[in-house]
Amino acid sequence: MRLCSIASGSSGNCVYVGSDATHLLVDVGISGKKAESGLNYLGLTGRDIDAILVTHEHADHINGLGVFSRKYGIPIYATKGTIDAVKNMTNVGEIDDELFHVVKADEKLVIKDLTVNPMSISHDAADPVAYRVSYGRKKVAVCTDLGHFTDYTVECLRGMDALLLEANHDVNMLQVGPYPYYLKQRILGDRGHLSNENSGRLISRILHDGVQAILLGHLSKENNLPELAYEAVRMEITLGDNPYHANDFSVQVAKRSEPTPAIRIA
Repeated sequence: MRLCSIASGSSGNCVYVGSDATHLLVDVGISGKKAESGLNYLGLTGRDIDAILVTHEHADHINGLGVFSRKYGIPIYATKGTIDAVKNMTNVGEIDDELFHVVKADEKLVIKDLTVNPMSISHDAADPVAYRVSYGRKKVAVCTDLGHFTDYTVECLRGMDALLLEANHDVNMLQVGPYPYYLKQRILGDRGHLSNENSGRLISRILHDGVQAILLGHLSKENNLPELAYEAVRMEITLGDNPYHANDFSVQVAKRSEPTPAIRIA
């Protein structure tokens, strides 16, 4: 089983999750050309993709969805609220109704040899979800765009072998940055985005001996730096109420506009 961030950030998100037989994309918020290039990096093409899992309808998650799904006839899985919102967005273009498949949070679905478990997240979109994907006993999760986490979030993410989790902003950079007040409040709110510190606090609650890799994603271009996210999360892990130290785990930051080396789950 492999997990690879093809692109991750406020300017576009696309993540690959797959087994030897089944290949999924979580979001296509980049151009079809960039998505294809990212798949080529993995030794794949768009023809190999069995399904696209859409988290929500914001542009940085669906910009290339229409082009990519139409070109290859790829099934699209999303909540009904997300599907309705996508259909109303003119920049995506016309997508055949038959390509859409409705998912619901906490109701699993099977795509060939992979099991997909959507989970609810708190974000200012129609009906957003994150996704957990398992292959046998191997489990990974892609969880971004959540304004806060709860015990439900923690429970959903327990037992993951690898995790791509949002570390969107440094609170100080956001507060003193150029964004207008209303946008700062949106990002900081319960339906906005996870800060570096909150990302580290969430990770600290779900760590276990079997964690093989943690990938920090969806960094803001204006309100964060990879080094800040990396150090803040590592500090929360080390100082958190858990028996672990940051050096016990592989922590990486997903690259904004190019593939991050793939994580292979042993």
